[in-house]
Amino acid sequence: MQLSSFFTNWCLCLIGCLFFALRPAQSEDWPQHLGPNRNGHSGETGLAKSWPETGPKALWTFPLGIGFAGPAIRDGEVYLLDRVNDEKDVLRCFALDTGQELWNFESPAPGKISHNGSRTVPTVDETHIYTVGMLGKFYALSRTTHQAVWQKDLAAEYPPVDGLTWGYAQSPSLYKNLVIVAPQNESAFVVAFDKETGDVVWKTGGVGVAGYSTPVIHPLVGMDQVVMVSGGPSGGVMGLSVEEGRQLWRYEGWHCKYPIPHATLLPEDRLFITGEYGAGSALIQIKRDGDAFTVTELALLPDVESQIHPPLLIKDHLYLNCNGNRRNDGMACLDLEGKVLWKTKDTPGAPMFERGGLIFADGMILNFDGKTGILHLIDPSPDGYKELARAQIFDSREMWSPMALSGGKLVLRSQNELKCLDLKAP
Repeated sequence: MQLSSFFTNWCLCLIGCLFFALRPAQSEDWPQHLGPNRNGHSGETGLAKSWPETGPKALWTFPLGIGFAGPAIRDGEVYLLDRVNDEKDVLRCFALDTGQELWNFESPAPGKISHNGSRTVPTVDETHIYTVGMLGKFYALSRTTHQAVWQKDLAAEYPPVDGLTWGYAQSPSLYKNLVIVAPQNESAFVVAFDKETGDVVWKTGGVGVAGYSTPVIHPLVGMDQVVMVSGGPSGGVMGLSVEEGRQLWRYEGWHCKYPIPHATLLPEDRLFITGEYGAGSALIQIKRDGDAFTVTELALLPDVESQIHPPLLIKDHLYLNCNGNRRNDGMACLDLEGKVLWKTKDTPGAPMFERGGLIFADGMILNFDGKTGILHLIDPSPDGYKELARAQIFDSREMWSPMALSGGKLVLRSQNELKCLDLKAP
């Protein structure tokens, strides 16, 4: 009996080991801008640690109208807001595995702006897709019927303070029954709508002028808050009650003419804020005593600027592309006190990355150079830039869109083409 029991246990152990050894790569959705938690992190595992000289295998491509809008992925479907002939916004849905266009929804939106084209990443939950077009057309679409459940015209209903030279460039945030956007009107800077009906639940006035940042929800001092970055010399950062839109705190020690990245959450109720146009970056800490909130400025970093994408927080370091119109410092690594540990501009032969997007997955950074069209695979280290692989993906210009990763498949775009790469380990 003892021998039989030993043999049985040994077999069960062997089966368990084989299961874990042979199980497929862990997969998760990428249902909004910067992934499940809006921090650029993916829970994917089983990704290749190196690539062949020809790069990762391209599974499919699809031609697009000119633009910058990045993809979202949920339940094996890719959602992308396209723009066609300066006349309409088109929400497209593709099969992640094959690239087949499953359906699309067209919305008339004639017009043209500087750096023309689509802008924003859709936000997708179990039943709806929420998207804001270049000219402020805000839709809630049914994933079942593929039709609009409700719609708003943000530009008409809530004209933004001082206008938006480059159009609306934000992705809706979801919280319980709310979908939150930033029309950036003087009396309705941030607005929460009921997800199902489109009814206004709350709205709050703002400070500063309109920018291009997304309102995001962060847990700070024991409560969920909406954190919004505003533009101009009178702008800054504010925290709002997510339930009622009441302003809780405001920080005016940092200003950006045209803010794009949202605030990055750090440990100990701290936030990292960055922008270009001479803004630099700031580290702040939020504190609470009952109903009173205070903001402490921890550091100002004039030589650290990311124009478009927020940094990745990996362990106790920040990694970002420190680039924009006036700065070309390449990829940078900072500690959480704001000390710059390295920039690729100081490493001979290292890439400069321009204004491309970043993702952290399976212990590695995927960093796409927005000027060269080269995708880089990086081992994050505070000791210096450590590249694992690189591959030429596109030959285009202004490739500044965020990427999306799900099921071992990376979806990214140039100005006029969507592409899906297989990143799974062989």
